[in-house]
Order: sequence, then structure tokens, then C-alpha cells
Amino acid sequence: MRRKDREVTDQNEIQKILAQCKVCRIGMASPEGVYIVPMNFGYEWQGDSLNIYLHSAKEGRKISLLRENPQVGIEMDCRHELVESDKACGYFYRYASIIGNGKAQIVKDTSEKQKALSLLMKHQTGKDICFTEFEAGNVAIIKITVTQLSAKKHQ
Repeated sequence: MRRKDREVTDQNEIQKILAQCKVCRIGMASPEGVYIVPMNFGYEWQGDSLNIYLHSAKEGRKISLLRENPQVGIEMDCRHELVESDKACGYFYRYASIIGNGKAQIVKDTSEKQKALSLLMKHQTGKDICFTEFEAGNVAIIKITVTQLSAKKHQ
């Protein structure tokens, strides 16, 4: 990371940033170039390991690309605020962000799909919502096991 003064290494602060972000952009390799999709997400920490869950239609470009190559890039950001100045070069933008890499897989297990949907809804709404097997069966669940992560903020 070039701007070490903005790097976030404290695990508690990284978790706070993640909790505030509501959209995760997923970058996938495509023959036409990088394909990026913004998606709502849920997540869970297992020790120091992060799993991100996304829901999707069962078919489409994203699912096809993930089946061909499960390696993905992720990006999420929050705390957006423009800080104005009397001079053009004095303007700056406050933010916090997380970027990383991971390996995606399509979840097959119904109980894990139900859990993933509940995690997604908890993160997005703050509510504990349970899903039936039927409801979980109607969507694809993508699980990204994050293998590399970095965070930064500009205050």
C-alpha cells in the first residue's frame, strides 16, 4: 500500500468498516476484460478468516464466470464525505475501504444457504430473519473465502 498513513491494520477497526459497508463489488475475469458487479452481502468471521455471502440468480454471466474461474477481487467502501476548501486543490474526500482477493464457490448445502441468507439480511437490515428450504432453493448463494484483505481510511 503506497499511503501507509491511511492503512488500517487494527482488526477491530477493519471489522467496524466491514459492518458499515453495504455493497461489495466483485471483480471476475472475463474474456472481454474484468467484469465487476456491485452486490449486497452478508458475512461471518471464523477466527481471522472472513467469508462473504452473496445471493444471485442461479444462471447468468456472473455464475458462468465463477464456474470457469473462482478467483475474485472484492472492494467495498463507506464513510463518504466531501470536505470543501477555498482552493480547488484543498478539496478532499473522507472514506474507509476494504479491498481483497478470494475464492468463490457456489454453495450447494441447503442449511448453509439458509444461514447465508440470514447473515445477509442481518447485515443489511439488522433483523434476524429465517429462510425456509424452499426459499433458499430458489437462489444461488456465492461464498467468497477471502484470502487477502487490506483496509484504509482517510479522515
